[in-house]
Amino acid sequence: MDLLNTLVDKGLRRELPTREEALSVLATSDDDLLDVVAAAGKVRRHWFGRRVKLNYLVNLKSGLCPEDCSYCSQRLGSKTGILKYTWLKPDQASDAAAAGVAGGAKRVCLVASGRGPTDRDVDRVSDTIKAIKDNNEGVEVCACLGLLSDGQAERLREAGADAYNHNLNTSEATYGEITTTHTYADRVDTVGKAHAAGLSACSGLIAGMGESDEDLVDVVYSLRELDPDSVPVNFLIPVEGTPLAKEWNLTPQRCLRILAMVRFVCPDVEVRIAGGREVHLRSMQPVALHLANSIFLGDYLTTEGQAGKADLEMIADAGFEVEGTDQVTLPEHRGGGCHDGGGVCGSEGSGGCGSADAAPEVSEARTAAEARTDLVAVRRRGAGTDLAPNA
Repeated sequence: MDLLNTLVDKGLRRELPTREEALSVLATSDDDLLDVVAAAGKVRRHWFGRRVKLNYLVNLKSGLCPEDCSYCSQRLGSKTGILKYTWLKPDQASDAAAAGVAGGAKRVCLVASGRGPTDRDVDRVSDTIKAIKDNNEGVEVCACLGLLSDGQAERLREAGADAYNHNLNTSEATYGEITTTHTYADRVDTVGKAHAAGLSACSGLIAGMGESDEDLVDVVYSLRELDPDSVPVNFLIPVEGTPLAKEWNLTPQRCLRILAMVRFVCPDVEVRIAGGREVHLRSMQPVALHLANSIFLGDYLTTEGQAGKADLEMIADAGFEVEGTDQVTLPEHRGGGCHDGGGVCGSEGSGGCGSADAAPEVSEARTAAEARTDLVAVRRRGAGTDLAPNA
């Protein structure tokens, strides 16, 4: 396909595709899907080789959130039956992080529910970052605490944080339909604060909330403009008790097209398959590794994920390798050091959808048949419990 050859060439040059080209990726047929994956895979391998970065989530404070984000099981008035607990102590969080690091995670993502941290909360997280860094040599720490106030990003950086995550989630045009207690502009402002403080910015999206192809392309183009180092692609986990519990709009093929589009638009950034990969990609998860170079290991914040051992086996079976703490994730021009200019990053190195107008129609019967509610399980182990995690 001429389209795919053009997109590969642009990806190798870090040139932005046109909106029409990005929309065309989402509109490709199932017959062309493997060609799309192969093309995006060339771009992925050019910048990141066959390495897969592992990230591990630690939910520092679960539930009890005053925000009304429709996709979230921790939202205001949630009746989802998730674990609810206040702040983990630094040693508890460090112990939780150690399980992920032992499983191969290179980055620990510290997440807390809420609109944003108080200065006291920043102190707590700073103590937790120090405890994790002291006990786990070479590990990266990313904080995800909500909307930041002036000076807080700088304090997190001084405490040793490497990155800050704050997702845009969906397009600016549809953001008000998903959340009313804060704005899209608030989120953009927080990503800017992280950048300005010298933190590596991490910002992504949630697909599957009923948005159009145009919305998906809009949010990914906005992310490209914000220029984060990592872009997590979440696939909505429709948790019972949330307003979006009935939104089963995704198929494995749809998820792969979305990941391919993100890779073409953001060719040289860490694209991470985040929440929902087990629920929506299912047996196609290994194929997605040809598009993304990063995944979360084990469980998510409030729901269960695939066992860490299964993640590692999947990576090996697909012919990929886990990125080590002595390897640099990003290409040299983004502050990394592994791209040699010869086309493949290799392993050498020094050292967080929905039905669409342009896509082929998915019948109601097909969507209902693929609503795998049995794959959605509330997390009952790991952080905040006395049970071991599945890292």
